[in-house]
Amino acid sequence: MSKYDPLWKYLKEDGRSPLRLSFEEIKQVLGFEIDHSFLNYKKEAKEYGYQVEKISLKEKNVLFQKTEGPENRT
Repeated sequence: MSKYDPLWKYLKEDGRSPLRLSFEEIKQVLGFEIDHSFLNYKKEAKEYGYQVEKISLKEKNVLFQKTEGPENRT
């Protein structure tokens, strides 16, 4: 289990795409601030049907996009 699993589950439950979350919103979901390790863990989002599209340090947010995997086909 990854320390970022609560975030991936949140994305899957929300279902919006694209979905932009501020660093503060992500902190509320996780209970801690994201750090440089997020870059290594972001690939896990694909298991939940999302990918990290863009990380903006200036605007302090992350843009998530649904992937076209089988879990998202209707």
